[in-house]
This record gives sequence, C-alpha cells and structure tokens, in this order.
Amino acid sequence: MTPTTPSAPSTPSAEPTPSAPSAPSATPAVRHLRTTTPLGEYVLAARGEALSGIWRIGQAHFPPPTQLGTESPSDPFLCRAADQLLEYLSGTREELDLPTAAEGTAFQQAVWSLLRQIPRGQTTTYGAIARDLGRPRAAQAVGAAVGANPLSILVPCHRVLAADGRLTGYAGGVETKRTLLVLEGALQK
Repeated sequence: MTPTTPSAPSTPSAEPTPSAPSAPSATPAVRHLRTTTPLGEYVLAARGEALSGIWRIGQAHFPPPTQLGTESPSDPFLCRAADQLLEYLSGTREELDLPTAAEGTAFQQAVWSLLRQIPRGQTTTYGAIARDLGRPRAAQAVGAAVGANPLSILVPCHRVLAADGRLTGYAGGVETKRTLLVLEGALQK
C-alpha cells in the first residue's frame, strides 16, 4: 500500500492541527523593580535575563511608564541586580556583573561599548571618545549618546568629563556624578 499525504480540511476543525515548533517570541516582556540607594531611588528594568535599564528617579531621559513593563519586586534577576547596585554604591563591589540588553542605535552602542572600557578610578572626555570612534568632530554626538545611556552606573557614563575637566552632562545630576567619581577614587572629596 502506498502512503498518502492527508489533505488539509476544507473547513476549520475543532481540534488544533499540529504545526512546526514556533520561533521564540521576538522580545521578552520588560519588567522592573524599584530600589532605594544612598543616591536616591532607582528603577532597574530587565528583558529576560538581561538588564535593559538602570535609572535614577527624576533623571533626564527617564523612560515613560509604558516602557518599564510590570513592577516585579520579587523577581530573582532584578533582586540580584539591585543587590549588586547596593554593594557597588557601598564600596564592597568594584563592578556590576550582569548581562545587559540596552537598546540603541549603532552609534549609541559603539559609544556605550567604549564607556564600558573606561577603568574604575579613571575618566575620559567626550572628545577622546569621538577620536576613539574615528570621528574626531563628533564630541557633541558622543555627548548625546552618553546622555541616552539607559544603564547608568553599569555603563559608566559618569566617567566622561568636559574637555576642560568639568563635571557636565550627567542625566542623574552633577552631584550624583561627583559622588560616583569620589566613590571610585577618580576625584577627591
């Protein structure tokens, strides 16, 4: 007997038809956690098992509630991220060790990658980053990308200074920037 291939029914059936495994959903849902730190209240957001944002409440570029997803105060990943943030700010941790998934343009991603290379206790300038990108006249564009960094502290945008060494342009406020640089040993009290 020759096997035959069943034809598709002409009318929908009550039972679901088997299908090939579906691809995973494009982007996991975002969720967030609020945590109080010595620098004020922060919101940490994640997609899947990757951190997508760390923002100080009230800072410039704070996302709208629709981009934060559901509040998840007992989420294990977000709780671990909050613990690391608190350890960092207390001086008992040198860096945050978490996977990240920040969304941004190719230029922003390139800038943020360079920010992650600035060692603790050191600073650089917007112009130096522009030169490192091979775009020496793009210091203002670098400044905009630094300001749009959604992972403050973890991606250390606070380590970028004006060409003359002034503390400028930090979304979380200049005093927060100063506090972080003193904590890291880049500035004296």
